[in-house]
Amino acid sequence: MNLTDPIFHNEKKAREHLEAIRWPNGPYCPHCGNADPDMITKLAGKSHRPGLYQCNECREPFTVTVGSVMERSHIPLHKWVLGFHLMASSKKGISAHQLFRTLGLGSYRTAWFMAHRIREAMKETAGETGPLGGEGKTVEADETYYGQLETPRTPSPRTTPSPTKRIRGSAQKRIILGLVERKGLVRTFHVDRATAYDVRKIIVENVSRKSVLNTDESHIYTELGKEFTAHHKVIHSEKEYVRDKAHTNTVENVWSVFKRGMKGIYQHCGEQHLHRYLAEYEFRYNNREALGCNDADRTVASLRGIVGKRLTYS
Repeated sequence: MNLTDPIFHNEKKAREHLEAIRWPNGPYCPHCGNADPDMITKLAGKSHRPGLYQCNECREPFTVTVGSVMERSHIPLHKWVLGFHLMASSKKGISAHQLFRTLGLGSYRTAWFMAHRIREAMKETAGETGPLGGEGKTVEADETYYGQLETPRTPSPRTTPSPTKRIRGSAQKRIILGLVERKGLVRTFHVDRATAYDVRKIIVENVSRKSVLNTDESHIYTELGKEFTAHHKVIHSEKEYVRDKAHTNTVENVWSVFKRGMKGIYQHCGEQHLHRYLAEYEFRYNNREALGCNDADRTVASLRGIVGKRLTYS
């Protein structure tokens, strides 16, 4: 798959490509779920738009985009497929302005909304891959800070000696928690506060307790680490970064790619949209070359994620 492929330039080829991905065993009705080929009719002729089907069970018409992030979009399908390819094959992302220029879309707003719908398709479905780690595996956990909060946190009297003193540094930044299985998958979470209680809740729901947990010296992991097979810490404050197999370099690499992309490509991200940008970087990491996925595989994987997801502009 490359940019000269007909699916990126021909509407009919793009539709056939999407139908083969969404309906590998033949079309089914997204309204009632009917998959009986004798009860589904492909409508043809000048009075019907291309790719239109009708379910003879519920009498509802449908196309391959119904019940997906592309539903009711006026963007041609070949531009949609190319947009998915560009987002999936760009290591640090592609800006909405670049999509606007490359795809020849009607406006920047159209490109911006298109990019968010693609990120929605890239988002992992809850419970899709099960918990990270397991027996004999290592999971690294770390929190990072990116961008200023749009709604500042109310300071606690215990952390602010004077009522007039402003909270500085990371205290007013957005907090992101990352969990990475070595040679495996990553999961990221935008959290309001990085407390021991909140972090524990996320980790025990997403990581097998049979795993070895690697973290830095943060106190939020002290008690949590006792629940796992082993807990290895590295003391960053003392410039200790690797001790035998104890390190958090894998998750730090994830943060490096994410921050370089957000600063160099996107430059600005509203706090309410941060989880979608995280889903984008998470998707590309979980479908990387080291796991046997190339650009074409990532594009197909992202297109499989369009089903059952809707995102409206408002």
